[in-house]
Amino acid sequence: MLVAAAVCLCPPLLVPEVASGAAPELDAARAACTDALGVLAASRPDRLVVVGPAGPSERGRHPQGAPGSFRGFGVDLDVRLGTPTDAVPHRELPSSLAVGAWLLERTGWADAPIEGLGVGEALEPERCVETGREIAARDGRVALLVMGDASACRTLKAPGYLDERAEPFDARVARALGAADVAAVAALDAELAYELKASGRAPWQVLAGAAEGADLGGALLYDDAPYGVGYLVATWS
Repeated sequence: MLVAAAVCLCPPLLVPEVASGAAPELDAARAACTDALGVLAASRPDRLVVVGPAGPSERGRHPQGAPGSFRGFGVDLDVRLGTPTDAVPHRELPSSLAVGAWLLERTGWADAPIEGLGVGEALEPERCVETGREIAARDGRVALLVMGDASACRTLKAPGYLDERAEPFDARVARALGAADVAAVAALDAELAYELKASGRAPWQVLAGAAEGADLGGALLYDDAPYGVGYLVATWS
C-alpha cells in the first residue's frame, strides 16, 4: 500500500547547472523538494517509484540504475535512478525522471529500491488511476515521487502564453494536492490540463489511484509561478 508521496516540479531549470545565472530563483523550490523527500525517507518504504510525464519512446518502466542526462540542455551532467544493478537499461530517462533522479542523488537517497515510470501526458484519467492502484498493490510499503508541473499559461511570457483559465486550474490543483484529496485529484479535467500544458495531470492521477484507501494527510510546501508556469511541491503521508 502507499505510505507516502512527494509531489515535485520537474523543469530542468530546477538543476542549478542548467539554470546557470538564474539558479537562485528556484532556491525555495529546491528546499521544498528536499523537505518532501525527507518525508519519503521517514516513511521507510519497501520501494520508491518515481512517476513523471514522458514522450512516446520514454513511457513505461525504467529500472533502478537507468541513466539520465542534461546534455540536451547544454550541460555536461549525467544522473542515474539510484544505484546501478545487474539490469541493463536500454534507454535514457525522460527529463522529468532525470530531474527526479537528480533530486534523489542530491539528498543521498539510500532508503529503498527505486524504479521509474514514464506516463504519457494524454493518458486517460481512468488508466492513470488503475496504474496507481497496481503500483500500490505490488509491495507492502510503497512511496511515490511524483514529478510534474501545473499550467504553463500563467503570464504573457509563459511557454503557453496567457490563458485566464490557468490560475484557477492551478489553484484547484494546489488545494487538492495540499489536502491529499484523492477524489479531487482523480477528477481533474484531462482536456483542460492538456490545453493549459499542465504536464503533471497524469502523474498526479496515478498518485490518486495509488492513494485510494490509504487515508493519507497532505501538506502544500511550495506554490509559485516564477516563469509563468505553475510549480507545486506537496507531501502525502
